Amino acid sequence: MQQNLNFITKTIILFFGATFFSCSNQNTQKDNVINLKPKKEVWKAGPNFNVDSAYSFIEKQVLFGPRIPNTAKHTACGDWLVKKLNSYQLKTSEQIGEVTAFNMSKLPLRNISGIHNPNANKKVLLCAHWDTRPFADRDSVNKNKPILGANDGASGVGVLLEIARVISKDSLDICVEFIFFDVEDYGAPQQTNGFFDLQSMNDTWCLGSQYWSYNLKPDYKRPNFGILLDMVGAENAVFPKEEISRRFAGFHLNKVWKLGEHLGYGKHFQKKIAPPLTDDHTYINQIAKIPVIDIIHYDIRPYTGRFDFGHFHHTHADNMEIIHKPTLKAVGQTVLNYLYNQ
Repeated sequence: MQQNLNFITKTIILFFGATFFSCSNQNTQKDNVINLKPKKEVWKAGPNFNVDSAYSFIEKQVLFGPRIPNTAKHTACGDWLVKKLNSYQLKTSEQIGEVTAFNMSKLPLRNISGIHNPNANKKVLLCAHWDTRPFADRDSVNKNKPILGANDGASGVGVLLEIARVISKDSLDICVEFIFFDVEDYGAPQQTNGFFDLQSMNDTWCLGSQYWSYNLKPDYKRPNFGILLDMVGAENAVFPKEEISRRFAGFHLNKVWKLGEHLGYGKHFQKKIAPPLTDDHTYINQIAKIPVIDIIHYDIRPYTGRFDFGHFHHTHADNMEIIHKPTLKAVGQTVLNYLYNQ
């Protein structure tokens, strides 16, 4: 009887021991599976991006009229931009030069820069172009007259001015350099029946960023990465993952798009892939060797299947009527929050 009791006792002990080991092993396997799952992205909240303020900055630029290099309106707007950057306690500077346009005319160049917290270790470049198209080559009327460029030119600058205003009043421990590039939109006229022809894009465009990239000083403190804003104000604007951005700055491209989606702006920051563009970021990536992404409205046009910048692009319809505050908010808040997650 004692032997049977011992046997039963041992059997019970072995049974529960095996059961415990089995459960413990299963839990370990479950833990391993859980640990293999990708961690959820955690984003810090940034300060509020005031879209009304950004809108007013766009409107102010448009009120100057077309900002064509070598004109009084262009000079007046440039002076105002410098004054605004100074008002935010940024370390401002201007790069003055001369470039040759597609028609071999000589154009004065004025790239405008402002730096927040210049002594910080980490540095981010934020840029946009501030000039406007000297003719409306995609319009059906008044093709030889300059456009106002509310979206193509003023929108990116307006968003960046608001970001500069916000960080000047809030603690941000990284260095941010704002650059407004000149003579971006003086490229050769396009004759493509109203559609943007990628084959016509060449080095006659983005003369300001080309000049800047070729003339960096040896002691220039190079940014860790950069973000270019171009045409970021139209209603229902779509920002695809453009190929040059993917190729040279894919890490930050994916991060910014994930953040935009996290903030509820997924309809703007879409995962679709767009072909390479010639824009200011092209030359900063290729010549200056600074990884820069391009947030730019570039979507497949209905009934054509071709990527396009919108029906108003390089026409007289590019005015304040097409500027949409929710789009400005999506871009401004996403970029601002990304700065505070560095």
